[in-house]
Amino acid sequence: MATILLVDDQPYMGEFLAEELADMGHSLKWISDSDSLVAELDQNHPDLVLLDLYLNGFEGWDLLDHIKSHDETIPVVVLTAYDSFSGDPRFSRADGYVIKNVFTDKLKEQITQTLTQSARCTKKSRL
Repeated sequence: MATILLVDDQPYMGEFLAEELADMGHSLKWISDSDSLVAELDQNHPDLVLLDLYLNGFEGWDLLDHIKSHDETIPVVVLTAYDSFSGDPRFSRADGYVIKNVFTDKLKEQITQTLTQSARCTKKSRL
């Protein structure tokens, strides 16, 4: 079971994804602003962060940089409503991205893939 941190200013996303991820055996913590993100990262180490690119006026790219500078090992999957970013070089800091959709199959696949990859990297670093 993984602890997943959702950073999104849309309350329905937190409620919706909490149920979807619980079905996968994961727990979800939802926060809606950048200040809460900073505090959460100082107190806890999520297994994965789902990051909305547009968060109440804050640029998600800055938050992605903050997360990675805080701890490079935390995998981050960007959630976006816009598919026009697919070739954006700033995605290179993320561990994946998914277009927001009411169908969660792709998101679930990305979460599983990212957590598996993260576990492999952690296991290698321990050797």
